[in-house]
Amino acid sequence: QLQLIESGGGLVQAGGSLRLSCLALDHSFSSYHMGWFRQAPGKGREFVAAVTWSGGDTDYADSVKGRFTVSRDNAKFTVYLQMNSLNFEDAAVYYCAAAWAGDGAGWFPRTAVSYAYWAPGPQVPVSS
Repeated sequence: QLQLIESGGGLVQAGGSLRLSCLALDHSFSSYHMGWFRQAPGKGREFVAAVTWSGGDTDYADSVKGRFTVSRDNAKFTVYLQMNSLNFEDAAVYYCAAAWAGDGAGWFPRTAVSYAYWAPGPQVPVSS
């Protein structure tokens, strides 16, 4: 069971920036691909960004491309989501998630069912 703990959420003004962190409480962190999803009130969970186990490849939803950056530090067992130029549509609960990369199974980074472990997310309200 991989435990994930998020931090960094909070109220931010439109146009502002925020960085979310997700810490894995396990040394096997580098064996997982990591993803970020979000869910706004009354909406379904949507893909935001993902990064492979090595950090070598990333993927972004079109709605955040150019504004958000996903990165990871395997030595610190942490994945980050840097969010810039935030707007009201970005207001949501953000979740980090982990998908095991070790067995060679196909990974579909934009699909929530590809991820076995999830952290309860911080709120990211965006104000005017």
